[in-house]
Amino acid sequence: MSGKIEARLAELGITLPPAFAPAANYLGWQIDGNLLYIAGQGPVKQDGGLVTGRVGSDLTVEEGYDAARHTALELVAHTKVALEGDLDRVKRWVKLFAMVNCGPDFVQQPQVINGASDVLVDIFGDAGRHARSAVGMSSLPVGISVEIEAVVEIG
Repeated sequence: MSGKIEARLAELGITLPPAFAPAANYLGWQIDGNLLYIAGQGPVKQDGGLVTGRVGSDLTVEEGYDAARHTALELVAHTKVALEGDLDRVKRWVKLFAMVNCGPDFVQQPQVINGASDVLVDIFGDAGRHARSAVGMSSLPVGISVEIEAVVEIG
C-alpha cells in the first residue's frame, strides 16, 4: 500500500529494513485501542547486520547517532507490519524509551538519540515529534549500541 508516508520515504531515499521477528518469547508489537507499542529494537544496517559497540569508546557520538537513526527505521518497519502496510494510519509518535550502550562517564545520550528523533520528524513531520527518554546502559543485548522502544498513536 502506498500513501503519503511511503512517498516521503521515497523522496528521502529511505528503504526500510526488514521487521525482524522477536528473538525470544515476546511480541514485536502490540496494539491496544489506538496505541501501538513496539518492543525494543536495535540498529539494523542496510546489509542486515547490527551496529554493535559502546558509544564513547568503540563508537563516536556521530556513529551512535547513525545507529539510533537505523534503530528508528526498524521501529518504522515494525509499525508498517503492525498496520498492514499503511503508515498513513500513524497519527503521532507518542514516546520513545531509548537506551545507549556506553560507559559510566558518557553523558551524550541525548545527542545520540537525536538520530532517531530527527529521522522520525523527517519522515512523519510534526506527527514524528515525541516525548522521550535517553539513558545510558552498561550493556545491551548482543552488544548492540542502541535499543529503542516506542508508543505510537494510530487511527
